[in-house]
Amino acid sequence: MIALYPELFPNEIVDGYAMKDIRPSKKQGVPIRRIEINNVAYTIRPSFIMPYMTGMTDKIEKALFLRKFDVPFWGLVYVFGKYSMYWYRIEQSLGRNSLVGTTVRNPEDIPRNLGADEKHTWIIGNKVFVATVVGNQCILGVSIAADAGDSELQKAYGVFKNEAQCIKPSYTPDTVNIDGWKATRNAWSSLFASIVIICCFLHVFIKIRDRAKKKFHDIFTTVSSKLWDCYHADSKSKFSQRTRRLHEWCKKNKVPDVILNPIAKRRNHITDYCIAYDHPDAYRTSNMLDRLMQRMDRHLFSTQYFHGSMEAAELSIRGWALIQHFAPSNPRTILKHQNFQSPAERLNKFRYHQNWLHNLMISASLGGYKMTPPNPL
Repeated sequence: MIALYPELFPNEIVDGYAMKDIRPSKKQGVPIRRIEINNVAYTIRPSFIMPYMTGMTDKIEKALFLRKFDVPFWGLVYVFGKYSMYWYRIEQSLGRNSLVGTTVRNPEDIPRNLGADEKHTWIIGNKVFVATVVGNQCILGVSIAADAGDSELQKAYGVFKNEAQCIKPSYTPDTVNIDGWKATRNAWSSLFASIVIICCFLHVFIKIRDRAKKKFHDIFTTVSSKLWDCYHADSKSKFSQRTRRLHEWCKKNKVPDVILNPIAKRRNHITDYCIAYDHPDAYRTSNMLDRLMQRMDRHLFSTQYFHGSMEAAELSIRGWALIQHFAPSNPRTILKHQNFQSPAERLNKFRYHQNWLHNLMISASLGGYKMTPPNPL
């Protein structure tokens, strides 16, 4: 087992281990073994039991699967029994695990091209921002910032950096696609000195669409066609040329300012968009990020946002993200992706167990951090 799945065990286990003791669980009546490695005690917890002995995995997995679709906790109580806080705490407990370490099996598979943005939400009426990092169809970082300033966003995005470098100390992403917010740019540049910032092309189109589609429908149709023609240019020189020609065309035809201004801004920052051609695997638009954040938006709306402390809110959204990673997808999606059931399986091309919650529990060995426990006994 250790040779087959070394990522599930402490690195020091290659030096050997000793049996420490067996303790029966008062909650479940299951004997739990502990081993000792370099004078540090580790609990060997089977995947068929949830953390803190809160219940049997097979009895809980269907209820947590429904949380993927934001079924409220009182609905789980109606179908599966227990009480609302029981299900709430189980979901929260998942959030204590590292998103990167739990989701990514092989450190070499941590995505090197990312997308990042902040989701506006509320905690008891106070506006906060959920700093979100995505890659390979998975949410790899999610942390709550009190505001959208440089220091708060650097701290929030720093959670992703710490988790990624915990399992691969040399990790540095190649690119990150952002919407252009200055504080976001500053945060990523501070965290990773060599990272390449790529401005999202889609946001230019969205800004024009939201302001011009209804009021200036005919001209909007023409401009949007020309705009996407720029996007599909196959080289830097063609992209730059088409961008300049579009700007000249807009000025010549005196298009409304709500259309001209975003085009002019893109013309003035053309190098920020051209740089994507140097990184063919990078995300030029935020499509993948938007798809995942739309799910987050529906989740937050269904819960009417957060109602407790900042810490509780962060655990909750992190637990939700892990459920999204490991819960099975639509059967048609599974067939499309060689029978890999979930985004985590598709990223790793691997599963430990056929049951998705067992798979999550095993993947979360050592909390996903691959470190000694914070309070070894």
